[in-house]
Amino acid sequence: MAHSYDIGLAAQMARASYDGRNHASIATALRRELDEDDVQALFLKGDILLIPGSNSVADYLKFNLRVLNIGGKKYRLNDADTAQGASGTIWHQGFLRHAQVIFAWLERERLRPKYIIGHSLGAAATQILVRTYGVPGIGFAAPRPRRSKGPIKHSHLCLCINRDDDNVCNLPGSFHHMGKVHRARARTSVFGPDHSMPHYQRVIDEQQTSGLLGKRWPEG
Repeated sequence: MAHSYDIGLAAQMARASYDGRNHASIATALRRELDEDDVQALFLKGDILLIPGSNSVADYLKFNLRVLNIGGKKYRLNDADTAQGASGTIWHQGFLRHAQVIFAWLERERLRPKYIIGHSLGAAATQILVRTYGVPGIGFAAPRPRRSKGPIKHSHLCLCINRDDDNVCNLPGSFHHMGKVHRARARTSVFGPDHSMPHYQRVIDEQQTSGLLGKRWPEG
């Protein structure tokens, strides 16, 4: 039976992941930490894999998660930049490379997640690693990592929670998400894409209060 996790708590952990071991909730639960080749990940008690998004502009450029405007310059994802994963699925090459660094680290450390949580670039890796490990996962502010659409093995275990005012979730334009996508309409929006986890926590609270979003994933 798949491990179920509280969505609100997953959002809190995704926000805390940017502080890493400096955040109290992370420090008490941390088992292993990855910071290698511009990739960060945290492995927590309970076998939870936590993947933050980009910590720098360099990360965005290296793994091709390019927001619409960085430092006054506009960037665009190359829709033809793909590679085949071990599962045979065609993934966006930059996102696949990011996930492969995490996978190699888990293999070296002999760790296997029971649940995966990621935000932004980490949400792209979450989708790929849910397919790899066959365990549940939640991606917040998730871009599109798959070249094809439609269900694939383990896609029923993956949930992407995306604000409808967050343009990063629509990139790359000709790619697709894995699993279930919950598009959340916020009551209020700030200037620009509401991409950060504090904005996501607010809309998750709104959606759950109104009954539009469940409390746990997987459901039931």
